[in-house]
Amino acid sequence: MVKVIGVRFRAAGKIYFFDPVDLKIEQGDHVIVETARGMEYGMVVLGIREVDESKVIQPLKAVTRIATPEDDEIELKNKEKEKTAFAICLEKIKKHQLEMKLIDAEYTFDNNKVLFYFTADGRIDFRELVKDLAAVFKTRIELRQIGVRDETKILGGIGICGRPLCCHSYLPEFIPVSIKMAKEQNLSLNPTKISGVCGRLMCCLKNEEETYEELNSKLPNVGDFVTTDDNLKGEVQSVSVLRQLVKVIVTVNDEKEVREYHVDQLKFKPKRRKEKMNIADDELKALEMLERREGNSKLDDN
Repeated sequence: MVKVIGVRFRAAGKIYFFDPVDLKIEQGDHVIVETARGMEYGMVVLGIREVDESKVIQPLKAVTRIATPEDDEIELKNKEKEKTAFAICLEKIKKHQLEMKLIDAEYTFDNNKVLFYFTADGRIDFRELVKDLAAVFKTRIELRQIGVRDETKILGGIGICGRPLCCHSYLPEFIPVSIKMAKEQNLSLNPTKISGVCGRLMCCLKNEEETYEELNSKLPNVGDFVTTDDNLKGEVQSVSVLRQLVKVIVTVNDEKEVREYHVDQLKFKPKRRKEKMNIADDELKALEMLERREGNSKLDDN
């Protein structure tokens, strides 16, 4: 076991472990630490704790110091300088007529580097742009191309649920999301219904996946034949996953009728659930398009 603290450098960003050494650091404190990019100002989101060494990337760097009021003031000034840097970079991009969309500008704490994040459809030759920016800022310049999911995470926004986007508000890293999750939850495969602001599958599909898998495992499939607790046999017409209710077409006095039963009132042969592709052609095309998008998203994120 090794003693660490968890530090985050931007809202909903990834949490990095650092050695607190002998400092009395608490959650919510700001600290100055050395990273691969140079000296950085971050917030402690995980107080001092012990974790397994396998979860720590070695060598574990130590905290340089707890942020002082002077450090806080420097960070505020950097935030103001980032706004100016963003505006200047926009002008330079327009001057060089580059097909790229500037997303964010970021100074390292020690002003040793200015990072510009952008999106573009393909590869961009920005060598002349870097030279111009270096002449203006007199420091190292880094332009980093990011994917649409990262763009949305940085900019934020409101989801179709009316709440701030998960990736911008609390998700430190993107989680794998698949079409299977949408089908498990009986959601429409219409891209406009299950895609987020970024155009990729919504991250929140993952939130209830385990619950739906557990509930679906207790239910028969539509079309299965079941026996009810009142000794009737029939075919499953539909299921209500959350309420655990099943509508069954039964025959009573030579007439067919639909009755609703709780799953506990039914007997059926348990079997492995299989994915069914009984969907319309337009939905199938939408499904294939989304899967291609997901494949491209993985390339973007890497």
